[in-house]
Amino acid sequence: MRREFKKKSRVLLIDDNYEHLMGVRELLSLEGSFDVVNTSTSANVGISMIKKYQPDIVLVDMNMPEKDGLQAIQEIKGLDLPVKIVALSAYDDADLIFRAMKLGARGYVLKTMASAQLIYAIEEVISGKIYLPSALSLRFFEYFQKSVQEETAQEESGENLLNYLTQREEEVLDLLTKGITYKGVSGKLFISETTVKTHVNNIFQKLQVNDRTQAVLYAINNGFLNKRKAKIAAVR
Repeated sequence: MRREFKKKSRVLLIDDNYEHLMGVRELLSLEGSFDVVNTSTSANVGISMIKKYQPDIVLVDMNMPEKDGLQAIQEIKGLDLPVKIVALSAYDDADLIFRAMKLGARGYVLKTMASAQLIYAIEEVISGKIYLPSALSLRFFEYFQKSVQEETAQEESGENLLNYLTQREEEVLDLLTKGITYKGVSGKLFISETTVKTHVNNIFQKLQVNDRTQAVLYAINNGFLNKRKAKIAAVR
C-alpha cells in the first residue's frame, strides 16, 4: 500500500531578535510539517532571500531598525510572488494590525503566543485563511469600521490633500513610497538629510498624518502613484 507524504510548507523567518528567531526556527523544525528554508535578522537581506528561495510563507517582525515590518510587507508584496505574509509583533496595537493587514499580511501573531497557537496560526494562513488572535479580532474590526467611516467622509468632501504638495514634496513622497530611506532620498535629490526631514514634516502636516507609513498609505489610497506616472509621462 502506497503511503501518502504531505509536502512540507516552506517557511522563511525575518526578525532582528536573534534569540526569538532561533526559537521559532527550532519550534517549526521540530513540528515536522515545515521546512525553514532560511532566516534573517535583516529586513533587506530577508527580502532578497524571498526572491531566491520563494517560500510559501514568511513571518516578518514589525519592529526592525533598518526597515520596519510595514515597509517590508509592502516590498514583499511588490515582488509579485505567491508568498503569504504573517506579521510578527510584540505589540497588540490596533493601528499597526490594520496597516499590516491592509498592506497584504494574511495573519498577525503576537510573540507572546504559545507555541501551539503559533503553529495553528501559520497553518491557517498557509491553507488560505486569515488569522488574528481572538483577543485582537474585535479591536481590529472596530478600528477597521472607524477607518472606513473616515475614508468615506473624506471621499464625500472631495478633498485630496495631495493637491497641496509642492513639486519637491511630491518627489520626496514618491521616493518614500518606494521604501527609500531619508539618506537615500538625500542622495537621489542632491539635498541634505536636514532638508529631506523638513520636506517630510511639511508632507505630514499637509496630509494630516503622523508618520511615514501613514503618509505612504494616504498617497497610495488617493491615486498618488498614478498621478506621478502621468506627470513623468507628460514630461517625456
